[in-house]
Order: sequence, then C-alpha cells, then structure tokens
Amino acid sequence: MASKLLQLQSKAVQASNFVTKHGCTYYKQMMEKNQHYVQSPPTIEKCNELSNQLMYTRLASLPGRYEAFWKELDAVKQIFKNKSELKVEDAGIAALFGLELYALFCVGEIAGRGFTITGYKV
Repeated sequence: MASKLLQLQSKAVQASNFVTKHGCTYYKQMMEKNQHYVQSPPTIEKCNELSNQLMYTRLASLPGRYEAFWKELDAVKQIFKNKSELKVEDAGIAALFGLELYALFCVGEIAGRGFTITGYKV
C-alpha cells in the first residue's frame, strides 16, 4: 500500500512540474487564439451588460423550446396510440434510453452524497 502511495505521489509531482513548465505558454496560446471573444476594457459594466444579454437571449428562446416540447410530446402520444405498429427495435431503444436515464440519476445521487453508497463517510 505504501509503495502505491509513493507511486501516486511521484506521478502527482511529475504532473505538477509539467503544469509549472508548460502552463503559462498554454495559457498565452489559448488567449491569443480566442482573443476575438475578449471584451476590452474588461469593466464591471461590460460584464453586467454581457450577463444581461445572455439572460435575455435565453429567455427569448423559451417560446421556441416550448413549441418543440409539445411537438415531441405529440409524437410520443401518437406512438402510444399506434402501439400495434411498434417495432421491437423501437421498444428496445426506448427501454435502453429509460435505463440510461435511471442510471444517470443514480450516479448523480451517489455523487451528491460524496461518492458514498449509504451517505455516511467512514
């Protein structure tokens, strides 16, 4: 166990050294590449304006999302009305999708509890 801990510590030191040497150049390259997204001067007023633009743009997209939701719901209703025409493949895909959602929620719950099964940390 101690040898694994020393091995892990060694890897962490190597990663830290790599970031120390190359992190600054990576940051500079990334900022040069994405300079067109940067607002000058970076003031609080400009940040507030951009924040408001994002919020109201998202709010403006709600009617389109609302309509898309109801169209999707109508499609699901049609599938249930025509159950006799439902193929085994379609039912299998729906079952896998439901299973995936269930698993995602279970993993989310476990992550929310700090990656413990019972909720108690030992």
